[in-house]
Amino acid sequence: MSHAQDLDLPAMRQHLAQLGSPRICVVGDLILDRYLVGSVSRISPEAPIPVLAAQRDELRLGGAGNVAANLVAMGAQVQMVAVVGADSLEGEVRGLLQQLGIDDSGVLADPSRPTIEKTRFLSGVQQMLRVDREDLRPLDGEMEQWLLAAAQEALAQSDAVILSDYGKGVLTEEVSQALIQVARAKGIPCLVDPKGSDWTCYRGATLVTPNRKEAQDALGRELPDLDAVQVGAGDLIERNQLDAVVITLSADGIYYRSQDGTDGRVQAEARQVYDVTGAGDTVVAHLALHLASGLNLSSAVGLANQAAGIVVARLGTHAVIPDELRSRLEDRDPGGEGVVLKDKSALEARLELWRREGRTIVFTNGCFDILHRGHVEYLRFARRQGDLLLVGVNSDASVGRLKGASRPVNPLEDRMEVLAALEVVDGVVAFDQDTPKDLIEAVTPAVLVKGEDWREKGVVGQEWVEDHGGRVVLASVLPGRSTTSILERAAKGDQVTEGQED
Repeated sequence: MSHAQDLDLPAMRQHLAQLGSPRICVVGDLILDRYLVGSVSRISPEAPIPVLAAQRDELRLGGAGNVAANLVAMGAQVQMVAVVGADSLEGEVRGLLQQLGIDDSGVLADPSRPTIEKTRFLSGVQQMLRVDREDLRPLDGEMEQWLLAAAQEALAQSDAVILSDYGKGVLTEEVSQALIQVARAKGIPCLVDPKGSDWTCYRGATLVTPNRKEAQDALGRELPDLDAVQVGAGDLIERNQLDAVVITLSADGIYYRSQDGTDGRVQAEARQVYDVTGAGDTVVAHLALHLASGLNLSSAVGLANQAAGIVVARLGTHAVIPDELRSRLEDRDPGGEGVVLKDKSALEARLELWRREGRTIVFTNGCFDILHRGHVEYLRFARRQGDLLLVGVNSDASVGRLKGASRPVNPLEDRMEVLAALEVVDGVVAFDQDTPKDLIEAVTPAVLVKGEDWREKGVVGQEWVEDHGGRVVLASVLPGRSTTSILERAAKGDQVTEGQED
């Protein structure tokens, strides 16, 4: 199979609208992720190494904890079963779990090992160094039995179980096999995020979610192309008695295959990639969530893929919320078009989403009555000034007041749809006033773009934007290109000759 399939977007949207609060048990390696963030401006006089001027220290749940955080963000009820050290970091981990509303009664403290901690040193968005504090020994017999008892108790009240294996010693073969059998007997999905080349411990699981390298390690051979991936997935299912396998393929998207031979691939959805940390956690969490809620595998993979596309555009581990996923589906189209924001509430929701993602919003406005080359060059320039471009469009009444009774030629809805179809445009919103002043104040963009011809007239909204820490950028105007001149030439019946305007 080489072609990506079309997604059943209506079914996916309906599923999200009806998504309840499934109960999911997460068993695995619980990690404390610490981010020490600062800036580097000099080299140490003691050694040829950069000096990081620390500015903030962030703690997040990693490993199985990030899986749980992804589930809670989508509204699931989560019980965590894991092991931490009986040390000073135990309280930090439990505090983070409790803040998220995750049941930590199944989290056991082992005095013989430390709480797993990964400390990342970052200058801006650039990771400079990672320091790991861990003990990779498998659980001893007594702790293994305590963990298994806690997990079995949690599974009795669960709609699905996830085994999040980071190879830190919690998911021994005895624990994994016992939980897979309990899940089978109860009739609930058991999903595994695997580690290592020996999948004996995962035998009989409902679904395993390796990336390409993990699948290659388990098979003992390379998977250089999609045909090889298809065959490899079938072999993994047969060897390990799985119901299905889902293989994440980075830029090639996600491939899935069921025991009955049903398969498919969804395209990668990352618009820009900053950090792939935790993307696998997001995928397995969303697969479990949606399968536990009754969604079919192909649509569950589609939603998991959309969620992963959101998290890789952010730095570090993050969880996706339902509104983000719904918005992602609303503006998803094969051509990558922007979204038409039809009212104030839609605009506010989209602005909140973009700001939560930390994206630099660029704003510009105009009538855009007959789209021409001058508009395209201008919008391309505007888009380059930040992470996304929001375009304000004059309503029909506003255009009439500004341009005369014969305008606009094209109604507002048509003008907005044409603009939204441009790859450089991320959002389109209408305004009814003669100037975009109120809209600019509502958006408060980081960058306001207008044409150079506004330099002497004064840019509406400039003072507001600059007072709020933003900047105003003037774009060059392509000579001889305007809607007015196009209409005048059309009225005269003139044809374009070489060297004339478009």
